[in-house]
Amino acid sequence: MTETRLRPARATGLLVTATAIATGLVSAGPAQAVVGPETPAGQYAFTAKLVVGGEANSRGCTATLVDANWLLTAASCFATIPGTTVPAGKPALKATATLSDGQTVDIVEIAPRADRDVVLARLATPSAALTGVKRANVAPVAGAELTAAGFGRTRTEWVPDKPHTGSFSVNAADATSLTITGKGTDSLCKGDTGGPLLNGAGELVGVNSRSWQGGCYAANPAETRTGAIAARVDDLREWIDGYRATTSGWQTETLVQSGGSLYQGIRLPDGSWTGFSDVQAKANDLGGIRSSAAAGVNGDTHVLAISNSGGLFHTIRKADGTWVRFGDVFAAANTLGNLTQVSAVSIGHDLHVVAVADGKAFHTVRNVAGSWTPFRDVSSGSLTNVTAAATASVRGELQVGLISGGRPYHSIRQTNGNWLSWGNVSQAAGSTGPITSIGMAGAGDGTHFAIATDNGSRQYHTLRNPDGTWTPFGDLKPYFGSITAKSLSAAAVNGELQIAVTTADGKVLHTTRHTDRTWGAPVTVPLEGLPGVPGSLAITATLHS
Repeated sequence: MTETRLRPARATGLLVTATAIATGLVSAGPAQAVVGPETPAGQYAFTAKLVVGGEANSRGCTATLVDANWLLTAASCFATIPGTTVPAGKPALKATATLSDGQTVDIVEIAPRADRDVVLARLATPSAALTGVKRANVAPVAGAELTAAGFGRTRTEWVPDKPHTGSFSVNAADATSLTITGKGTDSLCKGDTGGPLLNGAGELVGVNSRSWQGGCYAANPAETRTGAIAARVDDLREWIDGYRATTSGWQTETLVQSGGSLYQGIRLPDGSWTGFSDVQAKANDLGGIRSSAAAGVNGDTHVLAISNSGGLFHTIRKADGTWVRFGDVFAAANTLGNLTQVSAVSIGHDLHVVAVADGKAFHTVRNVAGSWTPFRDVSSGSLTNVTAAATASVRGELQVGLISGGRPYHSIRQTNGNWLSWGNVSQAAGSTGPITSIGMAGAGDGTHFAIATDNGSRQYHTLRNPDGTWTPFGDLKPYFGSITAKSLSAAAVNGELQIAVTTADGKVLHTTRHTDRTWGAPVTVPLEGLPGVPGSLAITATLHS
């Protein structure tokens, strides 16, 4: 078999470790080394076997499942001619991935990096049961021990059906790559290209690219070097998450305040989360942000941010992941004094905003053309000492919840612009301790209220039915456990209620109330990208097509 040579800048002569798997190929002689032992059942379940090319000239590689929709592997696996550039889009060669549960799925899209041998590959059908690999966010240091996994040749097998592992140590790291050396006789062989390189915590730090293949099956018997080059991936979080966020379906946009700024992340349709990125770095610096609100409009996410100086600003995260620069809402809708909180919801193409300022509630609308109506006091003197507000869209009407004197109140802005009088929710759903945080969401014809009381130590839920009746406040302790909520937000996502809270012990928890009224187990949201403990948060639904 002819081996294709690459010409890397610092390691001339290393071989690409994709393997030809055409039927009938035979061994050229015994092997002297192996990639390592076969992985135990269930371990490294995120590892997939990749086959690229036609039946007569297929090549094998290894890939790593990032989430239900995406694999991470080596771009060189998809090159029509070895060493040539791989374009983004549909693969030029037919490609399939066999996942660890036995499912074989076509690759329908690839997104290569320009600066290293890395590509994201989208599966035609999402994985229903497998979990993506955990990714590292720092590069390994020289001397660190790493584990490689792959479907490459072994001591006795040309094309193994199960992955094998090997132990390696780091020689050095530069901006885009790692040089490594196999420990003992462990080596990367043909078929291991694209496979995961994992640190001691089991986190992905690199994608295997090329090696000397010393001791590999059918390799040159005189070659004994076990060195290899891998592409770094620890610094690719935002690039990877940018493509993950293009996954079609309902997503939960999440805004979390932390360390003086605001950070945006997404809960994807498979239930996994992207990392969080700094909104001010995307939409311009406001000198710090202390709280926010969000609303989804046709795949876009409208974000309202209260700056540290008390201003109110608006930006849009477009469906393609780009951000519009912050605009000054006060300049467009009149200035409010002593602004403390804001809530937002979409009704059709309009954005409705309720702001709490000077102990009152004010309402404005941004229409589809981007024009704002002047702020109007909607507490109308009947409510004083307003401390929090929440909004929901139900049957085309704006529903608003306010907290006044620690008690919940509710009103509806009808489609003709008229407001109904404020009703005391406690009289309909039962009394609770003083309320410190509130979230609302409209699902179907119902209006969900979620509240935190007693300085956040208790959390409750109630539902306003279409006929105006309310269910009694139900304790959320069976679902969240014993927590102290600093901030609470709710959203209707694909017809289901989702609630997220930030806690006093520095966590973000998320749960779902399904349409059958059962509650999902709470999930601790991974907070990769946050510089400090989470503060206030806001969630909203967007639909990516």
